[in-house]
Amino acid sequence: MGANRNVLKLFSLLLIFTVSLVNAEEKVEKKVDALLSKMTLDEKAGQMTQLTLKAFTNGKSGDKLKLDENKLEKYIVQEKIGSVLNCGGRALSPEKWLEITSLVQKFAKKTRLQIPVIYGLDSIHGAGYVAGSTLFPHNIAMAAAGSRQLVQQMAEVTALETRAAGIRWNFAPVLGVARHPFWPRHYETFGEDPFIASEFAEAYITGLQGDKLPLAEDKVLACMKHFLGYSYPRSGRDRTPAWIPEIQLRELFVPPFRAAVQAGAVTAMINSSEINGRPVHASPFYLKKLLRKDIGFSGFVVSDWADIDNLYTREMVAENQREAVKIGVNAGIDMSMTPFKIDFKKHLVSLVEAGEVPVQRVDEAVKNIIKVKFQAGLFNDPFEDDKLSEKIASKEAKKLNERCAEECITLLKNESEILPLKKEEKILVTGPCSNLKSVLNGGWSRTWQGREEHLYPDSQNTILEAVKAEFGRGNVSFEKGADFDKLLDADKAAEKAENCDVILLCAGENTYTEHSGNIRDYNISLSQRKLAARLSETGKPIITILTQGRPRVVREIEKVSDAVVMAYLPGVKGADAIADVVSGDVNPSGRLPFSYPKYAGGFEWYDYKKSANWSSCKVEFQWPFGAGLSYTDFECSGLKLSKNSASKKGFDGLKVSFDVKNKGKMKGGYIAQVYVSDKVASVTPANKRLKEFKKIYLNPGENQTVNFDLPAEAFSFINAECRRVIEPGKFIIRAGGLKKEFTLE
Repeated sequence: MGANRNVLKLFSLLLIFTVSLVNAEEKVEKKVDALLSKMTLDEKAGQMTQLTLKAFTNGKSGDKLKLDENKLEKYIVQEKIGSVLNCGGRALSPEKWLEITSLVQKFAKKTRLQIPVIYGLDSIHGAGYVAGSTLFPHNIAMAAAGSRQLVQQMAEVTALETRAAGIRWNFAPVLGVARHPFWPRHYETFGEDPFIASEFAEAYITGLQGDKLPLAEDKVLACMKHFLGYSYPRSGRDRTPAWIPEIQLRELFVPPFRAAVQAGAVTAMINSSEINGRPVHASPFYLKKLLRKDIGFSGFVVSDWADIDNLYTREMVAENQREAVKIGVNAGIDMSMTPFKIDFKKHLVSLVEAGEVPVQRVDEAVKNIIKVKFQAGLFNDPFEDDKLSEKIASKEAKKLNERCAEECITLLKNESEILPLKKEEKILVTGPCSNLKSVLNGGWSRTWQGREEHLYPDSQNTILEAVKAEFGRGNVSFEKGADFDKLLDADKAAEKAENCDVILLCAGENTYTEHSGNIRDYNISLSQRKLAARLSETGKPIITILTQGRPRVVREIEKVSDAVVMAYLPGVKGADAIADVVSGDVNPSGRLPFSYPKYAGGFEWYDYKKSANWSSCKVEFQWPFGAGLSYTDFECSGLKLSKNSASKKGFDGLKVSFDVKNKGKMKGGYIAQVYVSDKVASVTPANKRLKEFKKIYLNPGENQTVNFDLPAEAFSFINAECRRVIEPGKFIIRAGGLKKEFTLE
């Protein structure tokens, strides 16, 4: 009876909680409707317009930036602009941010209806535009770390440090599935697998927003982006066309956005380019059917930078700007990132008055925007004080950042167990990435492209500095040897190597994002290949450290390397983590979240189709998806399924378990992964697909049973009618090098 009373009490509490949430939602809806009923068309169009900060400033950047109050009066009070974005060129101090955001909101208070402005910022791997904030590893590195908990904790710190600047809207996370390895925003994603991207979408959004809305005082709104297909341009270059069959679109690219909506995302930014000849900003199919009807999104949709204008200047689906506004708004865009002028607003008012854009469409858009402003808590109090500023880059945040950097490092090659090195070994540090801070952080770091070295903290080490600190200055020599685009004194580097035990070659890419990172040659630069070849002539062991946002082809360098360490873009603590891995103070535990291509002339993914890997059409990776070595030895055994067969009717999933033992002498982290393969299906099945993962930590000699619950959906796929289905048949369950067959009858 006692147990029954407890169950009844719990049910009652859940019912009360649910009713209170519904009541709160209804109250917000009534407030939104009441406000909307008071708004003029001009005010509504203003809410749908977003301007960049530079439209309001004196043209300077950093803490010399000042807002022009005449421009604030013009755009916010007279034109009723509803949103502002960006930093004006480079990171600002928290004090400067609070000055800016407070002044913007003060002018919003002068408007007739006192509707607050919603301010958006790109806090992509930490609050990168807030000076002194924590710069974490980029998402691709966090995916390699394999921990939902770390992603959520990273997002929590990002939220706090963004909110400390008076900002309540973060243009993140990037949820494109990285299916083109040379796309310049590859590192902003969680890799090539939709399941990993979906899981981390949920973790990240929960970290940013918390469990419920309106926002708590240390939270910000997420913006899932860029819906849809942006991460798979056919050319590999930014903002260029994608050609994606609907089956593939729904199978691979939709799931992370669905997971984001289920996690509570209430804003979405749109793919700047096109899919199958249809610009996403102009497509009711993508914006209304897929995003709203199929996925269930109910928040507001914002364009990317000038993308309504791009409908007539680049995509050529509109004859002029007025027609572009008509097409975009009617397709489902709620807010236009114009970003400098208010032509969008003027055209929108004219279009509504002419009956070319229904007033109901405008009301729908404005209602979506106003509701989100309520959810952001802006109507309660749009101003922030400085109490959160004291928590920026706290000891806890720094400790978390260290752990994130350490856990993402991925050991790809380790011949003759050359790593870890002994502390007394003599090391030559060389290569273009050896003595730069920027290359560890990448784009979206203090500036858009992240290249200004002086903006990084004095406390951040370069790889050279970190190696000196770890091994002793007297044990470390340095010669750059090559820049990214030219060979320097490679002979001098080779000469210095003669007096060393080992060479640490720091290779990779300079910083970039978006179109600045477009490339035509997928190979790592010729200067770096020549440096590696010259160093190999010394006969000294070469350990290659890769700091890069995407997998540049390194086949020639790999051949002459005894060890290869993939560091991705590991953030301000990245150099220390690299040095700790090289010395053995940290046991590497990352796994590649993408398939590393071996050749520039072609690439595949881990879930390739059978016809991609037969006869002369062999799939060959430099390193496969999930690759990652350790300094200890893990052994997997005892793969078990809760049942060997089941009826499709009423099938509710499958329990999978297996044992992992640490047979080595070091404590280590192991990312357990479970894959499912459909042997026969009505649509050609994938080689395998990841359906679960979990990171565990084992002491030497320790054994742990890892348990997974695979839902029925893990056995589904998108069929020829573009519907998700489960078909009867045989499946292969793979985990830890083991496999078992399961039959669905």
